Amino acid sequence: MAEVELSGVSKIYPDGTRAVDSLDLTITDGEFLVLVGPSGCGKSTALRMVAGLEEVSAGTLRIGHRVVNRVPARDRDVAMVFQSYALYPHLSVRDNIGFGLQLRRTPKAEIRRRVDEAAATLGLTEHLERKPRNLSGGQRQRVAMGRAIVRNPQAFLMDEPLSNLDAKLRVQMRAEISRIQRSLGVTTLYVTHDQVEAMTLGDRVAVLKRGLLQQVAAPQELYERPANLFVAGFIGSPAMNLVDAQLESDGAGAVLHLGQQRLSLSGAVLADRPALGSYLGRRVAVGIRPEDMEDATLATDGAAAVLTATADLVEALGSELLVHFRVPAPPVVTEDTRELARDLGAEETAGPSAAEPGSVLIARFSPRSATTAGERVHVRVDTERLYFFDPVTGAAIRGDNPVATQPEREGTHA
Repeated sequence: MAEVELSGVSKIYPDGTRAVDSLDLTITDGEFLVLVGPSGCGKSTALRMVAGLEEVSAGTLRIGHRVVNRVPARDRDVAMVFQSYALYPHLSVRDNIGFGLQLRRTPKAEIRRRVDEAAATLGLTEHLERKPRNLSGGQRQRVAMGRAIVRNPQAFLMDEPLSNLDAKLRVQMRAEISRIQRSLGVTTLYVTHDQVEAMTLGDRVAVLKRGLLQQVAAPQELYERPANLFVAGFIGSPAMNLVDAQLESDGAGAVLHLGQQRLSLSGAVLADRPALGSYLGRRVAVGIRPEDMEDATLATDGAAAVLTATADLVEALGSELLVHFRVPAPPVVTEDTRELARDLGAEETAGPSAAEPGSVLIARFSPRSATTAGERVHVRVDTERLYFFDPVTGAAIRGDNPVATQPEREGTHA
C-alpha cells in the first residue's frame, strides 16, 4: 500500500488542449478516493497518468513517495481495472486471474495460492475452471478485479468498472467493491461519471470540471457544503433546484423574492451566513434540495415559507413522490449551469421562454401526499436548509466571504 500524490499535475496535448489543469490531489494510504465529473472533465486522463498510460505534461506524480513521472507503467506497482473486462476468452477464470503473475514468472505454487485466495474473497471459487463466456457480467467484473488483487499492488486504479452492468447489478457490485477494498485496505483511485456511485463508494470524492478540481471532501460534506454552483448541481439525485432570486431586508430577517412569490428568512439564517448581509438588495442564486420541500398540508410545525403552484408532473416512486412545479423566477444561468445542462444533454437557455416563464422545481414529497398532476399544490420550504451562491462567480455564500473557487482558465478543455 502507498500514498498517491499529484502536485500541480497537468496534461496538455500537442494541440493545446488541457485535459487536466494543475491538479493537486493526495490519496492517503488505504484510502478510497473517487474522481467524478461530467464526460470529458479529465478524470480518466488523470487516472491514466497515475497508471503510466499517459505522460505527465507538468507537475509531479508520486506513488509511495517515489516520483514516477518517467517510470514505465509496468514498474509502478499499480493494478488497473478497466471499463471493459479485458478477459482472455480462451483462458479459464483461474488462468485469467493468474495471467499477470505468469508473465512475472511467479512460481506455480505461489500463483495457485494467490488465485485461490482472491477467488475466495470474490466468491469465484466454484467458477475457477469456467470460461468467461459462461459467466454473468458481474462475475466477469469480479474476475477482472481478481486479476488486480493477486498482484498485491501498492494501489488499485479503477476506470468506470461498473458502467457495462445493468442497474441492479451495479448496486450489488458497488457493495462488493466497497467490501473488498475495505478488507484489503489498498489505496484506491476510482473514476466514475455516476455521482451516486461516487457518494456511496468514496471515503472522499473529488469533483472535476474541464480539468480543474472544484472540490474534494467526504461525501456528506460535499453534499451539505458544496463549494460552488457546479458541485451543488452535480451532486444529488434529483439534482438541487437552482433559481435566480432577489434578496431584500425585512426587519431582523430577509425576504427572497421569486417573482411574485416570497420566502421569509429568519435572522438565524442570516446569522449562519454572515456574507449574505452584503447581498441584501441584490440578486442571489438560490439552491433548494428536493428533500427540503414538502407538502404543506402534511407539515406539522407550521407552514410560514410556502410556495404555491400547479403540479406539472407527479412521479410516484413508492417510497416518495417527485412533484414537478413551476415558480415565477428565472433559472440560474452561469457557465456552471451550462456545463451541467450539457452533461445532461439539455440545451441551456439564456432565460425563461415567453411560452413557459419561470423555473421548474422538483420536490420530494411523502407518499402520504394526495398531490396529483394539474392540481394546485402548496409546497413548504425549509428556509434554514437553503443554499446561496454568487450569481456571477458561482461561489457559495456562507461565512464572511463567498467560498473561493478556482478561476477558469482560457483555452480548450477535454
